[in-house]
Amino acid sequence: MEACRKKAEDLSKACVWKSELWRHADDEPSREQAVKHLVKMLKDRIAKADKEGLKLAPLIGVACPGVIKADGSIEKGAQNLPGNWESSKFNLPASLVEAVPQIGGHDTAVIMHNDGVVQGLSEMPFMQDVRRWGVLTIGTGLGNARFTNRGNGKV
Repeated sequence: MEACRKKAEDLSKACVWKSELWRHADDEPSREQAVKHLVKMLKDRIAKADKEGLKLAPLIGVACPGVIKADGSIEKGAQNLPGNWESSKFNLPASLVEAVPQIGGHDTAVIMHNDGVVQGLSEMPFMQDVRRWGVLTIGTGLGNARFTNRGNGKV
């Protein structure tokens, strides 16, 4: 945990302090129950980090299957999630901000994007020596993303 307290020069130096595995299929919940469980997990982690003296950024990042609109709602492709996540009356980022309005005394921001895109972005620090790379996701559905380094990557 001490390594997580140090400031990283770049994202490749970051570390995971705690993790927890939860699969909605284990419970077969509704959309509302899944969101409620997610909120509980977030609040528990925030409280534990506070107890450990860790300062968290007031940001929640969500990787989700499907086509994600600019407002964070899911346009299509969420059929593997329980309930109707594509409803025009449902927006997961807005639901999370409502449930967790502040982290560390600061307003919470929630960013949601397609899981394949997030996976590819997480590899960016390790892909600086190539010009292009791609990601294929199988599990949350079938997805892909393609990336291009515009800097000094190889051809």
